[in-house]
Amino acid sequence: MELGLFSLSLTVKDLQISKTFYEKIGFEVYGGHEDQGWLILKNGQTIIGIFEGMFDKNMLTFNPGWDAETNTLQTFTDVRDIQKDLKKNGVELTTQADETTTGPASFIVIDPDGNPILIDQHV
Repeated sequence: MELGLFSLSLTVKDLQISKTFYEKIGFEVYGGHEDQGWLILKNGQTIIGIFEGMFDKNMLTFNPGWDAETNTLQTFTDVRDIQKDLKKNGVELTTQADETTTGPASFIVIDPDGNPILIDQHV
């Protein structure tokens, strides 16, 4: 099962302060919307998202269908197929993607230590 592009999604108290800090250590804004309270930052192949007021905890994020440059892959494992495999393996889902749809969708699982993992397909 291919989970797709990996990034770390960080909940921050102040988007501007966090943006400035991460720029100082070598990250550049790669995407997002400051007016909506979120930015995607990149340093080489490392991607982080900073989110003000959107999540309770930091989380691992995987994006099926994207390569390291967020280009759409020709073939990839759809988020709904990943979800079905995880359910079959006994993994409990916190939220679920609608398995009757196609295209963008997401779901969340929580690891044994309480860390949320977001599987978020944009294509």
